[in-house]
Amino acid sequence: MHAILATAPGGPDVLVPDEVPDPLPGPRDLLVRLSAAGVNFVDVYHRDGTYPMPFPHVPGSEGAGVVEAVGREVREFAVGDLVAWAAAPSSYAELVVVPESIALRVPDGVAEEVAAALPLQGMTAHYLVTSTFPVLDGQDVLVHAGAGGVGLLLTQLAAARGARVITTVGTPEKEALSRAAGAAEVIRYSELADLATELPALVRDLTGGRGVHTVFDGVGRSTFEASLASLRPRGGLALFGASSGPVPPFDPQRLNAAGSLFLTRPTLGHHTATREELTWRAGELFDAVAAGRLDVRVGATYPLPEAAEAHRALQGRATTGKVLLTA
Repeated sequence: MHAILATAPGGPDVLVPDEVPDPLPGPRDLLVRLSAAGVNFVDVYHRDGTYPMPFPHVPGSEGAGVVEAVGREVREFAVGDLVAWAAAPSSYAELVVVPESIALRVPDGVAEEVAAALPLQGMTAHYLVTSTFPVLDGQDVLVHAGAGGVGLLLTQLAAARGARVITTVGTPEKEALSRAAGAAEVIRYSELADLATELPALVRDLTGGRGVHTVFDGVGRSTFEASLASLRPRGGLALFGASSGPVPPFDPQRLNAAGSLFLTRPTLGHHTATREELTWRAGELFDAVAAGRLDVRVGATYPLPEAAEAHRALQGRATTGKVLLTA
């Protein structure tokens, strides 16, 4: 089969198309013919060596496709089913082995590309607003990278729960997308000379001097100080990603001085630890898409052999919404 290999730790150029043996499903696995694979920052971290990986390896963990074969102990799925997944290794390939325990049935009314775009970012947004810091009616929340894949979904989910959502973006075009997703206020960080001081001042102006209840920060190093300074007393910062790099070592005593703040670094795996939780989160998202209550923006698609170009666009912040590789 055709696949993408990450040949060594490094930049996008280490991603090369190649032919590799077809994978063999185990007794509790599905063999899926890929329709589309999601491109995520975790793939970048695996490619560049931030997260240790064996090399060479086939990157990717998210996608959707049609079941071609099932292991002898599989009970929930059959050949021909459309399924999606958020955590199946080696997803940048024409054939992907997906354990039955993490496979998601895609309901009627959800297109294949949307199904591929939703699991990782959608369930991330879902656990953030329902479990990490449950968003309540009347709250003020700040969402960084409001036109990104998670940002657009977070904004819609938080607004649907009654929150007033403030987002940060980099361009007028991204501002328009963020507002269309439900952002009440949008701040263009590209126009700020000192993000760490100017952004919190703007946020406090928008919240009567109080600050926001919650900050959802998937950017990391470049936004961390501004995120903390934008919180009201007893507010919470969910640091769920690090697209600008990891946050430096941090003295927790600062949380006390800033108003008994809460800081957490959650991850999707801990919020989909059981089959029941996984299917609950995915089911609510798929149902919302099918009912027209949740819009999943696919901002760019690349043929599978152009995975390196997709990574360049993602890292260069040249994308909005979800980036997909199509088989």
